[in-house]
Amino acid sequence: MDRREFLGWAGLSAGTAIAATASITPTRSYAMPVKPFRIFVPEAAIADLKERLARTRWPDAVENAGWRYGADLDFLKSLVAYWRDRFDWPAAEAKLNGFPQFLADVDGHAIHFLHVKGKGPKPLPLVITHGWPSSVAEFQKIIPLLTDPAGHGGRAEDSFDVIAPSLPGFGFSARPTQSGMTSAAVTRLWAALMTDVLGYKQFVAHGGDIGGGITNRLGRLYSDRVAAIHTMVAAPVADTTNPPLSDAEKAWLKTVDAWEADEGAYGHQQRTRPETLGYGLNDSPAGLAAWIVEKWRSWSDCDGDVLSRFSMDELLTTISLYWFTQTMTSSMRMYFESAHATANEPAKIAVPARVFLTREKVEQAPPEYVARTYTNFSYALAPRGGHFMAAEEPEILAQDIRAWFRRFR
Repeated sequence: MDRREFLGWAGLSAGTAIAATASITPTRSYAMPVKPFRIFVPEAAIADLKERLARTRWPDAVENAGWRYGADLDFLKSLVAYWRDRFDWPAAEAKLNGFPQFLADVDGHAIHFLHVKGKGPKPLPLVITHGWPSSVAEFQKIIPLLTDPAGHGGRAEDSFDVIAPSLPGFGFSARPTQSGMTSAAVTRLWAALMTDVLGYKQFVAHGGDIGGGITNRLGRLYSDRVAAIHTMVAAPVADTTNPPLSDAEKAWLKTVDAWEADEGAYGHQQRTRPETLGYGLNDSPAGLAAWIVEKWRSWSDCDGDVLSRFSMDELLTTISLYWFTQTMTSSMRMYFESAHATANEPAKIAVPARVFLTREKVEQAPPEYVARTYTNFSYALAPRGGHFMAAEEPEILAQDIRAWFRRFR
């Protein structure tokens, strides 16, 4: 297939460095047209990246600043040097291409997704959704644990068919060119992808960050299709007056306010003026790396040492995906769209829900807060792991997902 023809079908920019492999035959039948997909970044795009990295114009920094002012200068210089001289993108690309990937037209939007069949009797269909600044690459470690549990110390009867879509405007899904791509809009796309496109009558869902919000909405709005959910984000509460807030809730909400004051500038910028920030991040790979890696460090259970939890190659795989697909700006626009949308949705989530919260204190809503929204839920705090838990603590997360959904098979 001519690359221009493919990109036109997908609704992607001609500057996006990807291609389809036309010779692949789908290994399964779908209810609607689905095209096999393989990542391909041309050598010219890799060479352009290295040239830009070599020309980085570094700012100064306060002596012994560390990470107090943002991304640490010395760390970022070492990351950029590794990206330029040692990081092997073709190897990372080949690893990602080891997962079956597809593109589907879902209500006029080209959606990229991994679809890995389970190895076991009657695998349960599970849609898993990433957040920001992340991608489906975050799920590379956990997918085998979910699709082939018997091969990883578990039980074959706990296997899943795993569907991991790239959010619209992230990775290899098309970049929306019209306003309105909110979390609620993505939820509708996911419901259509799972049932209308893939043909599943019923499924379960998991997610964190943006993906956690989408997972909550799947449970809230599609109880006829979603048997149960597993979320790492407690849904926002509509009413905190009846009953009055407990002491634990008040203390946690103060933690949230303090976090927003210290950590939340990125979110405010992305909710208000994402395009202005996007010019710099789309043009400077060093700037893009700084914007992403600071969050992977701050939001992980790493005590300030991001390399204790993720390798340079893992970090740069995600950063490179944003760079080659030119999706940082479009990913940030989802914050703007969701912040400027009004939702008229049921206040309660009735489907069975597992609220499994990470070590991030800002995410650790107390159970009485969770009970204001979920009418049938199980609650737990993870013993280890932060925001990107599928990459950071895949075994812990996989075990909890398996155990929770066991009752819904």
